[in-house]
Amino acid sequence: MGKRMFEVFTDFATWLVVDVLEISKSTKLGDALHFFIEDTTKIFFLLLVMIYVIALIRASMNVERVRDYLAGKHKGVGYLLGSSFGAITPFCSCSSIPVFLGFTSAGIPVGITMSFLITSPLINEVAVLLLLSLLGWKFTLLYVVVGMSVGILGGVFLDAIKAERWLQSFAAKALERGKNLSSTVNSKQIKKLSLQERHTFAKEEMLEIFGRVWKWVIIGVGLGSALHGFVPEGWIEEHLGNGQWWSVPSAVLLGIPLYSNATGVIPVMESLIKQGLPIGTTLAFCMSTVAASFPEFILLKQVMQWRLLAVLFVLLLVAFTLIGWIFNYLTPFIYA
Repeated sequence: MGKRMFEVFTDFATWLVVDVLEISKSTKLGDALHFFIEDTTKIFFLLLVMIYVIALIRASMNVERVRDYLAGKHKGVGYLLGSSFGAITPFCSCSSIPVFLGFTSAGIPVGITMSFLITSPLINEVAVLLLLSLLGWKFTLLYVVVGMSVGILGGVFLDAIKAERWLQSFAAKALERGKNLSSTVNSKQIKKLSLQERHTFAKEEMLEIFGRVWKWVIIGVGLGSALHGFVPEGWIEEHLGNGQWWSVPSAVLLGIPLYSNATGVIPVMESLIKQGLPIGTTLAFCMSTVAASFPEFILLKQVMQWRLLAVLFVLLLVAFTLIGWIFNYLTPFIYA
């Protein structure tokens, strides 16, 4: 479903690059340009639609009740739900940011929102099906469990250190507005809002947030597409295929400048494993590429202060390195 939903952006990018500009996708320039057009149009669409829809829902229902369910005594369930929602949504790291903004505006705690943001790019239904066909159910199950665990534990940790204090001012204000929703938009007031008033509220919020981040989408995806199209083929296998302990953190660091989504990185994962790269090292590299890329952090800078970005960055690097080491150790047992 998620794959079919976004085929229109792939087709549009192919039409523009191949038919209009007459640049072959097999060239480095064509590959990079196709990547840039497809992801930029997809992210712009998600920004506009998701922010509008979430804002419309906020104006149409008692979001406070949902927020209290997630933030109150069921907070542990909230982390699980946030991570689970991230696992079933077909978003890449940059595409998840519009939903992150919507959750923040709804007053949902930052830790629960981060559980979604971390898990979403790592796992989706297409990636699970591809992994199942390529590497078997044991590896796929472990991948899903590990991906969700990283999201849940990351959210718990970020709530524990009160990460909301390091949001950018407009995001912090949006979070505060959401938390104080009952004092400004109680259930009686919500019922009085007309459809036109709800539309006006959603449109204004959509345009405000989109106006803040659109240029950073272009910069971030542009950087990712340039690196995506011009990294020499075979370079990774040549330098990280011997399985030394340092190869895992090296693979994590190497994956940071690159940018892909979970679906797109699965064929890369298969290629790396077939050419001798250990499974744990491959997994660490691919997770880093999907969830800790420069383009994502360029976009996140618009809603997070440097301190929170640094904490999130280190958290992901440590998590992916540990995951790589653990999977390298467990591989003989998985396939025993």
